[in-house]
Amino acid sequence: MNDTPLLQIRGVTKSFGSFLAVNNIDLEIFKGELFCLLGGSGCGKTTLLRMLAGFESPTSGQIIIDGKDMSNVPPYERPTNMMFQNYALFPHMTVEKNVAFGLQQDGLNKTDIADKVDDILRLVELQDYKKRRPQQLSGGQKQRVALARALVKQPKLLLLDEPLGALDKKLRDQTQFELMNIQEKVGVTFVVVTHDQEEAMTLSSRIAVMNEGQFVQIGSPTEIYEFPKNRFVADFIGSANIFEGSVVENSSSWIKIQTDIGNFRVETNNKLTVGDKVFIGVRPEKIKLTKLSSTLTKKDGLIGVIDDIGYFGNSSRYKVKLKSNRIVDVTVPNQVRLKDLEKQISEKDEVYLEWDTSSVMMLSK
Repeated sequence: MNDTPLLQIRGVTKSFGSFLAVNNIDLEIFKGELFCLLGGSGCGKTTLLRMLAGFESPTSGQIIIDGKDMSNVPPYERPTNMMFQNYALFPHMTVEKNVAFGLQQDGLNKTDIADKVDDILRLVELQDYKKRRPQQLSGGQKQRVALARALVKQPKLLLLDEPLGALDKKLRDQTQFELMNIQEKVGVTFVVVTHDQEEAMTLSSRIAVMNEGQFVQIGSPTEIYEFPKNRFVADFIGSANIFEGSVVENSSSWIKIQTDIGNFRVETNNKLTVGDKVFIGVRPEKIKLTKLSSTLTKKDGLIGVIDDIGYFGNSSRYKVKLKSNRIVDVTVPNQVRLKDLEKQISEKDEVYLEWDTSSVMMLSK
C-alpha cells in the first residue's frame, strides 16, 4: 500500500438546516484499496459519498484527492466516477454505446473509444453482449455494464452506491467476488457504500462503520468483527451476546467481570480497576453447546434450557434461556448430517454453555 493517501477527508461536516448529516469526520484512503462505508439508513454514508463525487458540498472541511483540494471542483472535473444503485443505464442504447457514452462526451476519437470499450467489456466478460440493450440483460449483466461504464474512463477513485443491492442473494454472493477480481485487475481505488454487513466484510480491505454522522470504528474486516470497540459495532456487525458487569478482580493481562449470569475472566490489557462498570460480548458461534447429560462433572460455564431453534441448513441458531431468564444466542454449524433425528438437540433440552476466555470482547458504551 502506498504511504501517501489518495483520498484525505479532513474535518468534513455537512448540515441540512439544523440536521447534522456528517459530523466533523477525518479519513484517509490509499491507492488500490477497496474501502467500504458501512452503516444503517440515515447514518450519513451516502451523503459522504455524494460529497466525494461533488454532488454535495461540505458545510466545512476539506476533501483532497491525489493532493488536490476538491472543495470548488465540479463533479465532471474530478478524477472520480460513480456507479449508482439503479445503474442508470440508457434504455435506448446498446451495451457498447452505454459504455462509450462518457468517452464520447470527453471528445475521444472513434478508434480510441472502440478500443477502450472492447477492452473493458472483455474485462467484465460482456464482449458477446455489446449489441444488446439493457432490457435484454439479466440483473447481474446490467450491474457489469454499469461497472464497465464507470471504469472505462479510468478514474482514480470509483464511488459505488449499494452496487449489489438490486441483485438476489445468490447472484449477489457470486458478484461480490467478481467485483473484487475486477478491482484487483484494474487497480482503481473503490469506495463502496453499503448497509449490508456481510457484503462489506467480504468485499473490503478496510471498513468504516458509521453512525449518526460519525465514524464509530475503522479497520480491517477481522479487526471490526473480532475486536469491536463498543456495543454498537459488536451488535451491528454480526450479532453478539452482550452482558453488563463490573470488575471484581484484575491483573496485568486479564480481569474478572461479575455479571447477572455469573463471573467471567476476560483476557485484556485494558487498565481497569475494581468496581469499574464494563460491557462484555460473546459471538454466538464462539459458544460451545452440549447436552447437560454429557457434562455433569463440569463446574464452570452456564446451564440453560433450549427455548427456541432456528434451522438454516448450514447452521442452527439456538436460543438458550438461563436460570436468570436471560436469553443467550448460540450458533452451531451443521457439519455432519444426522442419521438419527432423535439424537439432535431439541426444545426444552437442558444444555451446558462454555467459551474460551479469549473469545470474550471488552466493549465500551
